[in-house]
Amino acid sequence: MKIGVICGLVALVLSSCVSRQKLAYFQNMERIDGNTTPNYYTTVIENNDLLNITVSPSGATEMDLKLVQPFNLPVTPAPNVTGTITGQPRLQSYLVDNKGNIDFPVLGQLHVAGLTRQALIELLKTRISEYVNNPIINVRIDNFKVSVLGEVKMPGSYQIEDERITLPEALALAGDMTIYGRRDNVLVIRETEGIKKYAYLDLTKSDFIDSPYYYLQQNDVVYIEPNKAQMQASAYNRNIPIFISVASVLISIAILITK
Repeated sequence: MKIGVICGLVALVLSSCVSRQKLAYFQNMERIDGNTTPNYYTTVIENNDLLNITVSPSGATEMDLKLVQPFNLPVTPAPNVTGTITGQPRLQSYLVDNKGNIDFPVLGQLHVAGLTRQALIELLKTRISEYVNNPIINVRIDNFKVSVLGEVKMPGSYQIEDERITLPEALALAGDMTIYGRRDNVLVIRETEGIKKYAYLDLTKSDFIDSPYYYLQQNDVVYIEPNKAQMQASAYNRNIPIFISVASVLISIAILITK
């Protein structure tokens, strides 16, 4: 009898008091199964983006390679204290200034802020075609990053290599939310053309994947708000409830044994 009561007490303490509705992501997925989801994944170039632009010829002759060289400026590593140059040369990157412009070789100043990557590629291809026959243009944002703050296991800023990331993927990079994070009130802050916007998303409902904030843009900030219990206990060690629960079990066991 005593053993049964003890096991019941332990199970009661270890079981969660939080309902599935407050913890589980993507509930009611059957509502969107088979539906066409709007594609909001479009990278738009903003001020302070660092662009990596490469121009390649469509041909492979020596003349073709020479024609594209002026558009691919190399950056040689600086010598160290002994005068020795270490490291490999790399291509010049282009910082979008606060007016949305870059200075590009041969072409001069170009206004690129507000353009999609594909629109910039088309612009460069049109302009460079005056010098190179059918050039191949590649554009990347070198400093594409998102920041995840609040109730996650590893808050911080994360560099995104392929310029495509969803909100759940950003949370995964940060080690997911802690048990204390509100899944129904996730804040995403975004700056577009100097204007700050934000949205609160409920990740417990599946329809948040239809939001334009499902796909994150460069420099987006994701903030996970602590739940009510964590905010009330902010002045104390967050492990105190666990200590109290364990102490309660031990006291109950001691009482049962001594009777």
